[in-house]
This record gives sequence, C-alpha cells and structure tokens, in this order.
Amino acid sequence: MYEKPYRSILKSVSWRVTGTIDTTLISYLITGSIETAASIGIIEIFTKMLLYFLHERLWNKINIGKKSEPEYHI
Repeated sequence: MYEKPYRSILKSVSWRVTGTIDTTLISYLITGSIETAASIGIIEIFTKMLLYFLHERLWNKINIGKKSEPEYHI
C-alpha cells in the first residue's frame, strides 16, 4: 500500500500538535502559569520544527544504514 504525501503532512501536523499540547501541559504543571505555559508551547512549535529540519539534513549526510542503488548496465 502506498502512502500519499498529504497523509505524511497530516501525520506530521497531528504529531506536532500532540507534542505541543504535551509540552504546554508539562510547563503549566511546573510553573502553575497558563501564560508561561502557552508561551513555552508557542515557542516550542517553531524551535522543534527547526531542530527537526536540521536533524533531517544532518542525517542525509550520514551514510549509516544507506544502501547504494545498483547501477544497471545494458
């Protein structure tokens, strides 16, 4: 079964929303301030997306677990 790109986008967004809710809730439990927790959650959305992007780009440069495509000669 093939997964279309928009499904991956929806999964990424739903995971980021889940992670942000988790971070906001933990921040609220620690600080007791909904304003501080919301601020942390909002900042976290952007920092985690940037960190994930940089993480992906770094892993694209690492060859561990990659397999070269075989060359076909006719």
